[in-house]
Amino acid sequence: MTTATQTRSTNATLNHLTTSSRHPLTLWHLLSLDAPTVAALWTWFIASANHLHLPAVSIVAMFLAVWMLYAADRLLDARNIDASNSSDLEARHYFHNRHRGAFLTGILAASITLAILLPHLEPQAIHLYLILGGLLFGYFILIHATSSAHRLPKEIAVGLFFAAATFIPTVARRPDLRISLFPLAVLFATACSLNCLFIYTWEHSSLTPSAPPAHPATQLALHKLPLLTATLIFLSAAFSILDRQVSWSIPCAIAASTLLLLLLHHRRHHTARLTLRSLADLALITPLLLLPLLPR
Repeated sequence: MTTATQTRSTNATLNHLTTSSRHPLTLWHLLSLDAPTVAALWTWFIASANHLHLPAVSIVAMFLAVWMLYAADRLLDARNIDASNSSDLEARHYFHNRHRGAFLTGILAASITLAILLPHLEPQAIHLYLILGGLLFGYFILIHATSSAHRLPKEIAVGLFFAAATFIPTVARRPDLRISLFPLAVLFATACSLNCLFIYTWEHSSLTPSAPPAHPATQLALHKLPLLTATLIFLSAAFSILDRQVSWSIPCAIAASTLLLLLLHHRRHHTARLTLRSLADLALITPLLLLPLLPR
């Protein structure tokens, strides 16, 4: 991409941000509030579906931790905003770069708050989060400090880490549920990865020659995206109907979210890209639809 073309693209993105960032849905995404909202909701939902009452501190800590990770990741990606390979950056990266000072201040405040909340969390949950956090930190370094081709694709890694984090508070309090919840954790991780893969498809539908190629595993998953989506919907629906050892509401919500992602995919040519990206995470808040049916 030439410098002139890149400058025009950057200016167009900034102009688009100026007009679209006033919309609550896109602002929810641009402020990196989408993923924390989904994580906090699913953390509470998984526990409630298994007759567990999580203290508010667990939900708040989850929200803060996920927000910090996503905001930091987007700030690190935005380091390349003036480089020749910035063609793969999106509106969220330009927004974070424009408000870098505010996000850094927010991350500092969230870190202090999280440190205050940690002693109030379940000890076993903290132990599991430390293990997960160590793995995540190592992966963070791998994707931002190296160009290793052998790393786990980001779209798949996000699904695994995201699902593990949301299931930890429940299995920490009910270790006896680990085996029965494991298949559901795999299904939810797959749904989160599909969310990332759909977004990748929408944002890279017209890749420029200068854009970095997708990871081989990501390319394979993109090629099989319709099949993967249909399989996940079928398996989730089957679990919700046939498996009496787990709460039917969890696989039902997974199936509903996956179906919504598929519908968004079919409407991708009729929806603005930034709006489409925001709706992709909104599709994951299906547990709200099942609130009246959850056990009291």
